[in-house]
Amino acid sequence: MNTPIVDPLQGDFPEIIEEYLEHGVMKCISFNRRGTLLAAGCADGSFVVWDFETRGIAKEFRDKECNSAITSICWSKYGQRILVSAADKSLSLWDVVKGEKVAFTRLQQMPLKASLDPVSSSFQCLVCPLSSVPMVVDLADGSIKAIPASVSGLVSESVPLSNGKPADSIPSHIPLAASFNKNGDLIYVGNLKGEVLIIEKRSLEVHAVIDVSGSSAIKNIVFSRNGKYILINSNDRIIRIYENLLPSKGAVQVLEGLNSEANGLDRVEILKAAGFKSVALFGEFQDSITRIHWKSPCFSGDGEWVVAGSANKGEHKIYIWDRAGHLVKMLEGPKEALLDLAWHPVHPIVASVSLVGLVYIWAKDYTENWSAFAPDFKELEENEEYIEREDEFDTMPEIEKVKEIKIDEDIEVDIMTMDKDSTFSDSDASQEELCFLPAMPSPDVVEPQEHGVVSISKMEESNISGSPFSENGEQNGHVTNNPGSPAEDESGSRLRRKRKPSEKVLEMQAEKGGKPPKAKSPFDKSS
Repeated sequence: MNTPIVDPLQGDFPEIIEEYLEHGVMKCISFNRRGTLLAAGCADGSFVVWDFETRGIAKEFRDKECNSAITSICWSKYGQRILVSAADKSLSLWDVVKGEKVAFTRLQQMPLKASLDPVSSSFQCLVCPLSSVPMVVDLADGSIKAIPASVSGLVSESVPLSNGKPADSIPSHIPLAASFNKNGDLIYVGNLKGEVLIIEKRSLEVHAVIDVSGSSAIKNIVFSRNGKYILINSNDRIIRIYENLLPSKGAVQVLEGLNSEANGLDRVEILKAAGFKSVALFGEFQDSITRIHWKSPCFSGDGEWVVAGSANKGEHKIYIWDRAGHLVKMLEGPKEALLDLAWHPVHPIVASVSLVGLVYIWAKDYTENWSAFAPDFKELEENEEYIEREDEFDTMPEIEKVKEIKIDEDIEVDIMTMDKDSTFSDSDASQEELCFLPAMPSPDVVEPQEHGVVSISKMEESNISGSPFSENGEQNGHVTNNPGSPAEDESGSRLRRKRKPSEKVLEMQAEKGGKPPKAKSPFDKSS
């Protein structure tokens, strides 16, 4: 799409479903830092990496020891590794290029979400279990450190785990969300009381406490890519955007200074005073009419838009607001519950996962405005006959010669050095970043056609159905992916659905011992 002919007044957010991706039953997705690769975890314990430019599968990863559903998937900063958590309480780190498992550990509780350190290339990760406090797990040595969950019972050192839970844990204080900040030196933890604790990663010491209005359980904590804004999704059906007042570097020293300034107060009041100076409420997002809960909220790549999905069953609705809090678009997909969504880091594209395991790609519906291409350009609604002027194509005398541009052919052209991308302010040229994977083409398998079964091409099927969703559950020639479907074999590959025999044929086969009846001759006396 040419940029000059695009209407500049159109919002830079997705509007329609461009296409969908299909492979197994996908549960969660995650873009890499550049948005060139999309990782998706499946229900059978495997995960795939899609080349988002070609919409083809670049590589498939399968762990023989894991047969449970993938609960979360996370890229490392430079895309060299992928962290995967599964429902069988396993946590594994994979090398993307080699396709090998680098590290593995098994927890006492099922991890709902796991994320790698956003800056360092260490094996440390932040894990949010199902029924325990968040923990920092070092996959190199398997060590686990619990994170403080509430203001009461604060600890300055790591808390040892006992049977998967800290010894002094209180069930009512089990947090529901945790996230690294942009620099990776702080951890933001939310709990059921509506508090967000700011904790130093190394010492696990609490430096500040943010009191979220409403005092409802915290469900999600998400940072914008530049780290200037914090999204907090609470159980009171309100999404709040806070402006981060802490610097990107040296935030721990700033928090220590705020704590030392507050003299004459108790420990809790000092922490809350520091939290009050750490963030500022920027806006609130909610649906005042339906009062629905929100799922998988996140920022756009540039931080100008906020997107969240409806948590209602049977709804695939996506709401998009601007950062000021105004609803600009509501996207409504098929009647399939929404499981996860992610905004593309660079382009106005949203990928959402449905309950049946499909990944829908929402893109912008561009409207060409040719009048913006040239000021004297005239748009025509229909063809008109053009009458040329008498002297329009006459040869004009050459007024002045075009000056020749002198080119120095001896200058060496550097084709190896890459310019720094302004979109990513923290790009590090010293670290090699993985942006693409070589696609491995799979050979076409010719299926033997049985006698009496007529095969229909995908194009003919879509023409016959007349819509992308036909009555027999097929979508544009693709069979929808349901567990136990006869159209899916053990390896997860798609097969063509075969025509079933009618009830009359089944009854006749049962009478003859499973053999089809023979045709009777008109000269048969026994009849």
